Amino acid sequence: MAIFGGYLSLQWPTEAVAAHSLAALGGGFLSSLIAFCLLPLCESLFGLITDVTLLELSDLNHPLLKELSVKAPGTYHHSLIVANLAEAACEVVGADSLLARVGCYFHDIGKLVHPEYFVENQPPDASRHDPLTPSMSSLVILSHVKEGIKLAQRYRLNQAIIDFIPGHHGTGLIYYFYRRALEEVEDESLLKEERFRYPGPKPHTRETAVALLADSSEAATRALREKSPARIEEVVRRIINNKFIDGQLDECDLTLRNLHQIAGAFLRVLAGIYHSRIEYPKAPGEEEQPLAHAG
Repeated sequence: MAIFGGYLSLQWPTEAVAAHSLAALGGGFLSSLIAFCLLPLCESLFGLITDVTLLELSDLNHPLLKELSVKAPGTYHHSLIVANLAEAACEVVGADSLLARVGCYFHDIGKLVHPEYFVENQPPDASRHDPLTPSMSSLVILSHVKEGIKLAQRYRLNQAIIDFIPGHHGTGLIYYFYRRALEEVEDESLLKEERFRYPGPKPHTRETAVALLADSSEAATRALREKSPARIEEVVRRIINNKFIDGQLDECDLTLRNLHQIAGAFLRVLAGIYHSRIEYPKAPGEEEQPLAHAG
């Protein structure tokens, strides 16, 4: 329109104005098309990721996410909640909330290889780890990071997304199986703690650090029997404090004030998930009536 108006103000012939305006319009369209086509190449060459790619990956119909929902529904549900937590926390600390959400969608895809060995996919009273030694169990748990990276590379995910797979554990300790192993040895000094730690690296961006905190907070609060607001807050703040003391946040630029903000964001999301519900009164005679057969 600017070109069209400029040519008219110069009193150019109508045919010339129309021709130049169409040329400008075509050039703009062609430039946009070229930029759109070259975008994946530029992202690959320079290790960048744009909102366009992130929005494409946020589609839950992605083959990896669909497979996760079928083979490991517990892990899939866990990933969705972790994504909500991470997105809310990144918004309050000024990090990339869309990157955090998408990264958390894919952070546990390695569990697709052996989903039955992870508690969220197991029946309530059965565990595949019962016949295994603690050392063997820890190896199975540790393997989901390596398997996740392989899957992500096979599906050509951007490196910024792949970083969430090892980053959401850092070099954390698989505490449950480490404690079980300590109970089975006579000399605790012979048991190396490093054998029960994830290989890392530690989170080096705000987004992966938030994912680490969100992952642990979701798992810990889900395991609570009493999900009162006070109990949830106690667990979330303890998780964040323990990760800080363990040095998992040493390589990212989160401040203590940021950690306080992250805890607050987590609590707001978790309060919406585990809010109390009223018990609906039963209709008169409801208990005496047999349930209708569905189907």
